[in-house]
Amino acid sequence: MTAVATDSRALRAVFGAFPTGVTAVAALVGGRPLGLAASSFTSVSLAPALVSLCMATTSGTWSELRRAERLGISVLGAGHGSLCRQLAGPADGRFTGVDWRATADGAVLLDGASAWFECAVDREIRAGDHDIVLLRVLDLHAEPAVDPLVFHASTFRSLAPGAPRPTP
Repeated sequence: MTAVATDSRALRAVFGAFPTGVTAVAALVGGRPLGLAASSFTSVSLAPALVSLCMATTSGTWSELRRAERLGISVLGAGHGSLCRQLAGPADGRFTGVDWRATADGAVLLDGASAWFECAVDREIRAGDHDIVLLRVLDLHAEPAVDPLVFHASTFRSLAPGAPRPTP
């Protein structure tokens, strides 16, 4: 392995060349919403329905969220850049002024998302300084009219205006 491949700044810069969507991962913990922003979300399997996230092993928020019965994954919309920064900030202010709802099982879903998933932790796999978290999808919904927030090169972006929309 070269020295460049172990340089965390170089890795961040090159990883950042790959555009990703941004999600909010949230649940009711102790009767209050708790969550964080994550850009490592991806689909895994159709049968069974599985998605994954990667969570830093040092995340205090994840250590609490992982025990929730259900997790809400909200795919943030193009207008959610400031919300994403808020979700990445101090835990006690992450949901201040945020419109959200909780499912009967405690998953927290954010208003204005382009899609959402209600999930349960299936398993976690240690991978370096992160855990790969496999989640079983229990419910889901998409809002095709809401463009997603895109994270690329450490900047929030949106899809190009006028780009063709997929047909349902």
